[in-house]
Amino acid sequence: MFRRTFWFSTGVAAGVWATTKVNRKLKQLTPENLAVTAANKAIETGGRLKDRAVGFALDVRENMAQREAELTDALGVREDPELPAPRRIAAIENTTYTRHSYNRNEDH
Repeated sequence: MFRRTFWFSTGVAAGVWATTKVNRKLKQLTPENLAVTAANKAIETGGRLKDRAVGFALDVRENMAQREAELTDALGVREDPELPAPRRIAAIENTTYTRHSYNRNEDH
């Protein structure tokens, strides 16, 4: 009698455990829950990609500054070069220029 009770209790426990597992899995597979899971994974992936992109940009900027310093040393450029004085366009300095009206309704 004790054996039958033991195996009956074991069967009931296994059935309850299996039913609970199946119900949990079914709740995970509902469309709403799948949408939430997909959105969370997309946000997580986006954050990781952003961190990698920022790291890459910082590495590029650091290496660019290092290479610029190497080129400056190789070319012997130690200070800012003197820039030429700004020049005005000759047409702007021309004071004999007269403005014409582009109004077609004027009598010529």
